[in-house]
Amino acid sequence: MEQSGILNATTKSSNGWLNGFIGVLLFAGSMPATKMAVKDLDPIFATAARAVIAALLALACVIALREKRPTKEQMWPLIKVAIGGVIGFPLLTAMALEYITSAHSLVFMGMLPLSTAIFAVFIGKEKPKPIFWLFSLIGSALVIGFAFSQGVSSNPIGDILMILAIILCGQSYAEGAKLSKTLGGYQVISWACIISLPLTVPIMIYTVPTDLVLVSGESWFGLFYISVVSMFLAYIFWYKGLAQGGIATVGQIQLLQPLLGMILAATVLNEKVSPTMLYVTFGVILCVAASKKFAK
Repeated sequence: MEQSGILNATTKSSNGWLNGFIGVLLFAGSMPATKMAVKDLDPIFATAARAVIAALLALACVIALREKRPTKEQMWPLIKVAIGGVIGFPLLTAMALEYITSAHSLVFMGMLPLSTAIFAVFIGKEKPKPIFWLFSLIGSALVIGFAFSQGVSSNPIGDILMILAIILCGQSYAEGAKLSKTLGGYQVISWACIISLPLTVPIMIYTVPTDLVLVSGESWFGLFYISVVSMFLAYIFWYKGLAQGGIATVGQIQLLQPLLGMILAATVLNEKVSPTMLYVTFGVILCVAASKKFAK
């Protein structure tokens, strides 16, 4: 019985890391896609529209699958997920990308695993070992150092917006992961988007572009990606992974997101992948693996 319990725990942890990786893989295109979206679309409209589109998908799912409504006890955590993940992070990053490059935003995305881990301690009551924090700091330093080495531009307004975005996102991830243990993975982001509709629909209508014809196909594609993939599909895997494998530990997979985004940019935009990028990627993978091994 004891061996079976250990095996089940190991399987659950492995599934958590797999789901977490799929979520990060889908999230990797978020910043480039957001940059594409705000090229011709107002950041406020893009934020509201992505939330509304995701909410419509979510509403279709919960109706089709006849999901139960959240309890009164689950509503406040859902509101906090909505504030951080549905509205706060998307809006602040969209606004920041008007002042800084997507490359510079990767500096701050490298801080997201630490933000998530810190909130996991306070919200999820997790207690990672000291060695976990060591590898977490090393991985974050590798990502941030590499981003700075690429010669990124800086703007105080953009930097402040990104810092606030990372704080809200870490809080949202931790809160959503904890809630997904009782409500379910996809239900968390679904209900968070749905309860945001009274706010997001009016904002979307009020900020809709006066001439939609002038909006480029690139911006529409960016909006599609951040709405369907970043705001809905990625969260399904991400919250499930955090709930299965632990918020702080699985959250370290986010260290791969900036590098995956750079690789994606190299593939789509034909940008050169330097040997340094490959070395940093290998180093980050080692840190993620070490975080997984020494987390508990």
